[in-house]
Amino acid sequence: MSIDFRRSWSDEDLELYRDNVVRFIETEMLPGDEAARKRGHVGHEIWRKAGSLGLLCADIPEEFGGGGGDFRHEAVFYEEAARRGLNGMSTSVHSIVAHYFLNHGTDEQKRRYLPLLARGEMVGAIAMTEPGTGSDLQGVRTRAEKADGGYVVNGSKTFITNGFLAGVVLVVCKTDPGQGAKGTSILIVETEGCQGFRVGRVLDKIGMKAQDTSELFFDDVRVGADALLGGVEGQGFFQLMSDLPYERTIIGLSALATMEGAYQATLGYVRDRKAFGKPIAEFQNTKFKLAEIATQIKVGRAFIDRCVEDLVAGTLDTATASMAKLWGSETQGRVLDECLQLFGGYGFMSEYMVARMYADARVQRIYGGTNEIMKEVISRAM
Repeated sequence: MSIDFRRSWSDEDLELYRDNVVRFIETEMLPGDEAARKRGHVGHEIWRKAGSLGLLCADIPEEFGGGGGDFRHEAVFYEEAARRGLNGMSTSVHSIVAHYFLNHGTDEQKRRYLPLLARGEMVGAIAMTEPGTGSDLQGVRTRAEKADGGYVVNGSKTFITNGFLAGVVLVVCKTDPGQGAKGTSILIVETEGCQGFRVGRVLDKIGMKAQDTSELFFDDVRVGADALLGGVEGQGFFQLMSDLPYERTIIGLSALATMEGAYQATLGYVRDRKAFGKPIAEFQNTKFKLAEIATQIKVGRAFIDRCVEDLVAGTLDTATASMAKLWGSETQGRVLDECLQLFGGYGFMSEYMVARMYADARVQRIYGGTNEIMKEVISRAM
């Protein structure tokens, strides 16, 4: 059974753009994926190539060096990479960083950093999580104390996507520890030549092997007053919360596209693989499993497409975005488990895309806010 992958939010121009994205992914990203998995990062060159082709920050206004499109252009890249099991180049986190600048930065900060991010000359990362804090962002212990007209930052972060390659890091820290969430700010740290900044290990994960996820250390890192995102202290928690629908929609969208890619790969495999003298696609169990998967994808496409449309229109609320993240990541886990089973022993081999997708999928239920937090957010809106 073939699934109709048409999206309600797409149009002819977007499909032409998709052709360019696919060409880049298949000629530049796919060939180097195995090497990137072994070394733990994709390197800087591919970021610069993507930037030169206008594939980064596609929904950032042209006046700040972006593509001048909207979230649908970003969605095209996320979908096509996810459908092929490629996640080493975390353009999603890069774009989230760009949106922090766009939505909360001063005009000077926008004009400095957004063109660099769009060209891939700087890779963006956001440093939230600390050892022992997880989803509890109010428990952040990294401190930024005023000194010499700027700030001195001390603390450590972990599980930071793009941390190894990052040229600019948005650091969530306490500028007034006595004020709880109101004492949280975001500081901009440029990593090149930054005294006191250090990248620790590129962490060894069970999945997403090509994506650099690192520990970051800040030991008396000095930044100017102009490094305060937005120029006003105590806005960090508000800034973090306001951009969550964007991040969670990306996770739900990528989960769905991964399911679509796994389904297509599984369909091709079961049609070719024979057992007891006939293709395993002809066995009732195989047909029923594929029917269940196809149904989940078809239903999910309607919901995720609506979320994309609402995000573009500016009407997507946090609870619905949390539903997209919750549903997408939970369903992705179940679907990939079924797909892997249909591959039999080959499904357990890392050389097969479905095996890599299976391992990569597990973290989706954890990052971007755990699914337990998603349920809490959704329940509060009832």
